[in-house]
Amino acid sequence: MAGKKKSFPLRLDPTLYEALERWAADEFRSVNGHIEFLLREALRDAGRLPSPKSRDKRKEE
Repeated sequence: MAGKKKSFPLRLDPTLYEALERWAADEFRSVNGHIEFLLREALRDAGRLPSPKSRDKRKEE
């Protein structure tokens, strides 16, 4: 993934964060990296993740 990533605050329930932290550790990822992985996977499964070609076209406009 090229380009600068968007930063924003995210508030989570402590129990949810702890579960994400354990899961991320099991996958050898940071919590932030694991959240990004899960969101990307969910977007892809829902057919809402733009293809690299469509992202390039939007940058040109």
